[in-house]
Amino acid sequence: MNTRTDLIGEMVAEDFRTAAVFKKYGIDFCCRGGRTIEDACKDKTVDAETIYNELENIPNQSNNNIDFKSWPLDLLVEYVEKTHHAYVEEKTPILLAFLDKLCKVHGERHPVLYEINALFNQTAQDLSAHLKKEELILFPFIKKMTHAKKRGIELEVPHFGTVENPVHMMEHEHTAEGDRFARIAELTNHYTPPADACNTYRVTYAMLEEFENDLHTHIHIENNILFPKSIQLEKELN
Repeated sequence: MNTRTDLIGEMVAEDFRTAAVFKKYGIDFCCRGGRTIEDACKDKTVDAETIYNELENIPNQSNNNIDFKSWPLDLLVEYVEKTHHAYVEEKTPILLAFLDKLCKVHGERHPVLYEINALFNQTAQDLSAHLKKEELILFPFIKKMTHAKKRGIELEVPHFGTVENPVHMMEHEHTAEGDRFARIAELTNHYTPPADACNTYRVTYAMLEEFENDLHTHIHIENNILFPKSIQLEKELN
């Protein structure tokens, strides 16, 4: 791994421990992972050398550093569905209820809650449709490609033409979601509850931060590993 020339998404795909460094300095490694560190630092106050140093001094021992790049694509698809899709489906209704309650109880004193609530409601709606498109269209085709390669059989051309078409659509939707959560983070002062916050307020902000962290990991696995490898596999089969 060459921290000065490699793209950020490639570095995180190679060693997920690097994600913590990028997150620390507010550098998007999932939706905007196709940049070098130097490019990413142009609109940041942090110096690129600071990040280079931290990356080069990550301890050798890994901590739950799963090598997703080595996984077969059908297994990776199953993992994304059972881990990250399931997380979204479980946490979304809870957050919707909490945010609605906060608006009713604290909205007058903290009007920022109304915008946060509106943004997350849009997230809930868009992610629901997004996950279904992956589960019903893109992921089944990726599994078909994996099985075709294993069995040495010809792959039928899908109705969407090439896997790059749904992949690009998913990447576009990922970017929109990343932008929305960047706004939520800004509005919440990076999930810092106000001094007079009740327990529900604090729990909601903590859950929003956890949701964003999971979403970043989710998008990283797809954008930087699953999607590029799927495009490459289709080229090998054709």
